[in-house]
Amino acid sequence: MNKRLLSAAVLSVSTALSTAAYADYSLTILHTNDFHSRIEPINKYDSTCKAEDNAEGKCFGGTARLDTVIKDRRAASNNSILVDGGDQFQGTLFYTYYKGKAAAEFMNKLGYDGMTVGNHEFDDGPEVLRGFMDAVEFPVLMSNADVSKEPQLADVLKPSVVIERGGEKIGLIGLTPEDTDELASPGPNVSFSDPVAAVTREAEKLAAEGVNKIIVLSHSGYAVDKEVAAKAPGIDVIVGGHSNTYLSNTSDKAAGPYPTMIDGPDGTPTAVVQAYAYGKFLGELNVTFDDNGVITEAVGEPIIVDGQIAENAELVSRIKELAEPLDEIRQEVVAQTTGPIGGERDVCRAGVCEMGVLVADAMLERVKGQGVQIAIQNGGGLRASIDAGEVTKGEVLTVLPFQNTLSTFELKGADVLAALENGVSQIEEGAGRFPQVAGLKYTFDKSKPAGERVSDVMVQDGDGFVPLDPEKTYGVVSNNYMRGGGDGYDIFETAGMNAYDFGPDLADVVSEYLSAKDGYTPYTDDRITAK
Repeated sequence: MNKRLLSAAVLSVSTALSTAAYADYSLTILHTNDFHSRIEPINKYDSTCKAEDNAEGKCFGGTARLDTVIKDRRAASNNSILVDGGDQFQGTLFYTYYKGKAAAEFMNKLGYDGMTVGNHEFDDGPEVLRGFMDAVEFPVLMSNADVSKEPQLADVLKPSVVIERGGEKIGLIGLTPEDTDELASPGPNVSFSDPVAAVTREAEKLAAEGVNKIIVLSHSGYAVDKEVAAKAPGIDVIVGGHSNTYLSNTSDKAAGPYPTMIDGPDGTPTAVVQAYAYGKFLGELNVTFDDNGVITEAVGEPIIVDGQIAENAELVSRIKELAEPLDEIRQEVVAQTTGPIGGERDVCRAGVCEMGVLVADAMLERVKGQGVQIAIQNGGGLRASIDAGEVTKGEVLTVLPFQNTLSTFELKGADVLAALENGVSQIEEGAGRFPQVAGLKYTFDKSKPAGERVSDVMVQDGDGFVPLDPEKTYGVVSNNYMRGGGDGYDIFETAGMNAYDFGPDLADVVSEYLSAKDGYTPYTDDRITAK
């Protein structure tokens, strides 16, 4: 069913439109994405906020505060839905300890209407995802994957669903990263496919059922979402995730406008939105449709969930109850730092960063007595910064929540170069594979084609550095996720020799490294150079 073409003038995102009076349906879309188990409030570094700072109104987010905002915005709308763009799993001890059970409980309390599967929903395999799906009271969706051979998900995980609001049918389609098999642990029975083809198929199916208001819940990243909007006909809104993109009409830090309007292949507009991550914002998009289901107005702005917003006391009490088993672990002070250790996503996936230096140095220090010369850590494995002063075990676990272990192995120099090329191959997309290193220096030029970007690779030799020898065998330390081919590091799995994949937990390694310092001073150096 083709939708009527509207002129670009009709798509103003800042003023009410004269044509809106002819439309018959308005909908408020409230949305979150990449929550990553931030059930408690967070600080400005996206890590767990201290209780005293929260009491002083210095913190953001948290489920109890998010609940207040959601209720307020629902009350302001005749028709509203609450949806999520994926990656509720992983990020704090609430996930490590409870897996998906805490996320399911609180999403039910907040009243979500649907979500898509993010790659981290597969971190502990299909079984944990299935347990989460059985516990939630809303549909969990994924269209671009074949789950028919996976017993836990077959006939349960659906590509799309139709819900009703205000007497109108709304189609929801789920979308997850096409490379989820590299990013997580979906197992051998799940295969992923092209997002455009999957969305097109589901949109056509929904249109044939008479649904002309279609929303894609996408955990594929802002760039992919814009591509899907331009190529897949019949969709109206894409609620995004995965790239942790902040869209806004008022902030100079935004990656684009909220919403970002894209003309589809049939000439009708699609509104693309995303609301950063960690529950720091609640996205609110107010959409008006005409009788044909075409958007005539799309206005909104992410709402900052800051310390001025009251927390739901009942939820605060429940969260405190669930946190009791976690407190002894996370409150242990392991070190002091003289300044904040920066682990910002956009920095650690694009160049040398303080957290990358710390983690790679700690990895190499732990195993250098075993003849290991090089450490490589994926930037996407670094999930937060740490503020100055006391460093707790809980903060370290927030930075490194995946329970990865050290893996040591040997690689030819040529394979080390291939690994670095993989690491910088998707830098434009902010991919998590970006290589933070120790015992190594390299230069990259992102203007060159992927696979030809790395140069001037030097390996530490005593107090100096010497050129990487393609034929020489080097000792390498990484994490077990990368050693298994995660983030595209297949070369670690296929070419790694004399491997040991069951070393100590990476979070313990970093904690012990920090503890050995008499006040750690964060730093960066010239180990990674961008041309």
